[in-house]
Amino acid sequence: MDTNIYDLIIIGAGPAGLAASIYASRYKINHIVIAKEPGGQANEAHLVENWPGTESISGLELGQKMREHVEKLGGKIIMDSVSNIMKEGDVWSVTTHAENYKAKYIILALGMEYRKLRIPGETEFRGKGVSYCPTCDAPFFKDKTVVVVGGGNSAASAALLLAEYAGSVFIIYRGERLKVDPAYLEKISGNAKVKVIYQTNIKEIKGEKSVEKIILDKKYENADELEVQGIFIEIGSEPGIELVKQLGVESDEQGFIIVESDQSTNVANIYAAGDATTGSNKTRQIVTAAAEGAIAAGSVYRKLQIS
Repeated sequence: MDTNIYDLIIIGAGPAGLAASIYASRYKINHIVIAKEPGGQANEAHLVENWPGTESISGLELGQKMREHVEKLGGKIIMDSVSNIMKEGDVWSVTTHAENYKAKYIILALGMEYRKLRIPGETEFRGKGVSYCPTCDAPFFKDKTVVVVGGGNSAASAALLLAEYAGSVFIIYRGERLKVDPAYLEKISGNAKVKVIYQTNIKEIKGEKSVEKIILDKKYENADELEVQGIFIEIGSEPGIELVKQLGVESDEQGFIIVESDQSTNVANIYAAGDATTGSNKTRQIVTAAAEGAIAAGSVYRKLQIS
């Protein structure tokens, strides 16, 4: 058991958690980062083209560069999952699957969890044709027919990436038009491999050992089913805040952690940063997540100075 009491434990290692660690190291705050996987959902971005100073970079590479920056400054990332957080006297006790750690302050950088369709076949075929990560799985669908579910920028990005491998790509969206940036719309319109099916939902996913077809709630080309080998679900994310409920940290009606301008929560010495918070007008971009992590670390530093 680690008996050291840290000044700070950062839970999560997406852009918010890694930025918080970078700033914590520069403030000479004794801290650790605990996360299942450094990089968070940013790892799965095919291309990041709005990170200031870098025209284009894969999410995986950007996450790796952030991790290297953290470690170069002396930050320690512990690859584990947090199962419980509780108050013990004046410190927080953080329990993982393998260890127990203690700290005066906590920054929750929990990120988001994939939103599910919640239809028959989705769970059964996850990893057998159903995917939430086009960057991870696109190469497995070379020359096959795949579907992207969703109508936003993430769905558009997924479809364009998949078109580099698949024989054909369908975007299935329940709305009347895609809600994407003009640049994405232009690329999709100019890609012969990509077709959009509007005002349609998937009712069921079927197959034997892997995905073979989907059942639609309206006919497409006189059929209510479509033969496909892959389904990529890009309908957004929701805050991953199971730990928040244990702590009594307040969240809004959508589940986002309510934070003040200094990233503090309603629970003393608990801060939150990144996509799972109400901060940054819920912009949910890598740049705003990193900014919130920096602010949270700065807030902890100021508290430590007066404690």
